[in-house]
Amino acid sequence: MRASRKGRSEDKIQQLADYIDQRHAMVAITGAGISLSGGGVTYGQLSRTIRPGGFESDCFLRSYVKAMHRYHPSPSHYALRELEEEGKLIGIITTNEDCMHTMAGSKNVAEIQGGFQINRCSKCGRHYDGYEIWDQEELPKCESCGGRILPWELYSHIGLWEEGVQKAQDWISKADLLLVIGTNGYYGSAYWNYRRRDAIIVQINPGHTRFDSAANLNIREPCDDVFQKLKARRGEHG
Repeated sequence: MRASRKGRSEDKIQQLADYIDQRHAMVAITGAGISLSGGGVTYGQLSRTIRPGGFESDCFLRSYVKAMHRYHPSPSHYALRELEEEGKLIGIITTNEDCMHTMAGSKNVAEIQGGFQINRCSKCGRHYDGYEIWDQEELPKCESCGGRILPWELYSHIGLWEEGVQKAQDWISKADLLLVIGTNGYYGSAYWNYRRRDAIIVQINPGHTRFDSAANLNIREPCDDVFQKLKARRGEHG
């Protein structure tokens, strides 16, 4: 008799729990999918409604910052923080720019495309790091010259943040377990080839991605559901 869908799902959750318990250096790779349940919004979604002036306009900044502060870390963000606190997770590699991993309390986050934690004055170049600068009604202005403050990905015009990429390469070279969560692998070429060849790869994504063939285990469910089941399963044996 063929196993039921529920039975197959439970088997995969148990396999993931076993991997986590047996391995010692885990890295999570995340994309937009991890932020969906918290109301996450992407540049692509906002770009469809951007007025003339483009991504560097005050209109876009206000829209993006408003959207960012309208949502919050998802249960999956908090689950990764707990794995870090447990000593299982050595780092998170993300293409997300929303700072939700940091807001959830994770300490080791490589935002390879930058984010709203890395800010500079567009006029004099003064640094204003930390996402808290955006937590105000008006767009922030430089204290030194009054110039517009922009997040890294807007003032740099560069696709990747080198410091984040270096962290990603270092962490993935040490990892014996990779959790690929809600991402299609965009910019994966910056770090993927640095991975250990003996690392176990688990993908958590309802859809199909370029990671399908590389993964030892594919779990086709929303990540929040997976982490909820995982916590209960590990709790039973904790």
